[in-house]
Amino acid sequence: MSWWWKRSVQAQNLPEKNQPNGVAETAGRYESVALVVGVTGIVGSSLAQVLKLPDTPGGPWKVYGVARRPCPAWLAKFHVEYIQCDVSNTEEAKTKLSPLKDVTHIFYVSWIGSEDCETNAVMFKNILYNIIPVAPNLKHISLQTGSKHYFGIFEEGSEAVPHESPYTEDLPRLNIPNFYHDLEDILFEETAKHGLTWCVQRPALIFGFSPCSLMNIVSTLSIYATICKHEKKPLVYPGSKASWNCYVDGADADLAAEHHIWAAVDPKAKNQVFNVKNGDVFKWKNVWKMLADEFEMEMVGYIEGNEQVSMAELMKDKDGVWDEIVKKHKLEDTKLKEIAAFWFADIAFSCVDLVMSVTKSREFGFLGFRDSMKSFKSCIHKMRDFKFIP
Repeated sequence: MSWWWKRSVQAQNLPEKNQPNGVAETAGRYESVALVVGVTGIVGSSLAQVLKLPDTPGGPWKVYGVARRPCPAWLAKFHVEYIQCDVSNTEEAKTKLSPLKDVTHIFYVSWIGSEDCETNAVMFKNILYNIIPVAPNLKHISLQTGSKHYFGIFEEGSEAVPHESPYTEDLPRLNIPNFYHDLEDILFEETAKHGLTWCVQRPALIFGFSPCSLMNIVSTLSIYATICKHEKKPLVYPGSKASWNCYVDGADADLAAEHHIWAAVDPKAKNQVFNVKNGDVFKWKNVWKMLADEFEMEMVGYIEGNEQVSMAELMKDKDGVWDEIVKKHKLEDTKLKEIAAFWFADIAFSCVDLVMSVTKSREFGFLGFRDSMKSFKSCIHKMRDFKFIP
């Protein structure tokens, strides 16, 4: 049984009360040294945790983690060597990253929070230009993009004509500006120039724990449910009829991390682009029923004839309500804008037919999988365990 398959099987048999996964510090020499850029993000935090497990392939791993904000307390438990750095600042990046001479693998899972091509390109260049010259044992660079490669960017006014799903990795780029294209071009140029291997991961909608990520759908819907319950309101689905009934696919953040590591250590996976998803599909009506059960609430699904209502609009004046909830339940001190991306839920609940193929990953040897409903529920439990929701 491969490590990737074993991890997947274990993930399907978690107890109802999910406990934070432990990590093991390894004494002695490290076999590999990872630089995780965007370590406080939804996949970055999973990478930090999975890399530190004692049996992770390629290990024992030493892990540097880079992010803009101060190291959160929950991340400190993963024993990452944390570097607070704004990688869009060229001088700061040079000062803080050039001492990292022992890096063997770069995992780039970061973005600026906007579709701005220039700034996202500068961030990636600042990583590569400051690590490649000083790290003689650097072998591999892993870049995470996503399904926007196939359907276009989030900004209003985009004239992209999306590809038809199911999406396969060989579909051409859409003829619109997309910072994913810029990052790929930088990756291809720099790895070819320096004789390094690379991989590009394109995950589906990610289910993960990191509570202050820019695009965390689990956290966002959990906060929405928490506020509705606090105000003694039913859990109402605000999305479109089409999204309520269509098939959607997701990518568990731990599975995405495992895929990054597999591509970094398996020779067959080198210099390839891969879609990443759990392997199944779900409907938002399935998630809504599970969410109502988890929060012990009355559920109101899509009502025939209703138009989509903006969750961002519904939640725009709820900052004080969230502060009350945090105080009442003695939760981690977070602000609503930090822990919930209601704008992202609005996009998710308006999209249809965004389904990927992962046949290529299977053909190349990655057989990891997740049950999407169990994955979503596990992330809710983890948020409770770490006291981000009641």
